[in-house]
Amino acid sequence: MTQQRIDFAVASPDANKAMYALEAAIAKLGIEHSLIELIRLRASQINGCAFCVDMHTSDARKAGETERRLYAVSVWRETPFFTPRERAVLAWTEAQTLIAQAHPSDDVYAALAAELTPAEMVNVTLAIGAINTWNRLAVGFGKMPV
Repeated sequence: MTQQRIDFAVASPDANKAMYALEAAIAKLGIEHSLIELIRLRASQINGCAFCVDMHTSDARKAGETERRLYAVSVWRETPFFTPRERAVLAWTEAQTLIAQAHPSDDVYAALAAELTPAEMVNVTLAIGAINTWNRLAVGFGKMPV
């Protein structure tokens, strides 16, 4: 288990404020809250961010997400619990989160384009970028669930 290194919010309040402003903007972009929480949870699982997995599992539960679906997010391809829209976004989330390993395939892009408008595609991608930044802050500086 990693020990907390620094409290990034205290070390740079302006950076933390900027991230919260980005989150406030994302909340106003019209993507359903349940889908945003699936994005946050899946990216956090991939990045091994214990703090964010804990937070976003709890947040999704509070927003009405079922235990069954939460347990299945890491194996979403193998379950019937997710809609085509959610499946397209989860695949895009994985591709964007793992972009250094391989760029998103044409198939993943086509599935996303079939389910989302161009604006939604951009907005979802922004949400993916934001959670990946939070994951890097939390993992890099050893933030743990409390």
